[in-house]
Amino acid sequence: MYNGDMRRQPVQSHRELIIWQRAIQLCVAVYEVTRSFPRDEIYGLTNQLRRASVSIPSNIAEGYGRLSREQYRHFLGIAQGSNLELQTQLVIAKELGYAAESAAGKVEAVSYEVGKMLTALLKKLQPMP
Repeated sequence: MYNGDMRRQPVQSHRELIIWQRAIQLCVAVYEVTRSFPRDEIYGLTNQLRRASVSIPSNIAEGYGRLSREQYRHFLGIAQGSNLELQTQLVIAKELGYAAESAAGKVEAVSYEVGKMLTALLKKLQPMP
């Protein structure tokens, strides 16, 4: 976050993190796309996709609140795994014809963006050699 003279201001909350904000948008998009899934998938693929999507911003927030850089990296790694899980489940949903290509494409695009952001943040937080 920047003030008027372009100096970097410290982030006061996980809610200010762009990565967390995009992960929330991803979660909302997943909930929207799964609304049209068959009713008999409510405890199957619908639940799996929703749980994976909720895990991403939750782990970003939890890691941010931890006391060390290494703990933060650990939770970002979990978020990254959940994002890959979500991408895999979305492929399955498309193959089964549960998700329209346009709706699934929106979710995939945000998921790939969040994945790139997670990778960049993990790299930034790597211990110095």
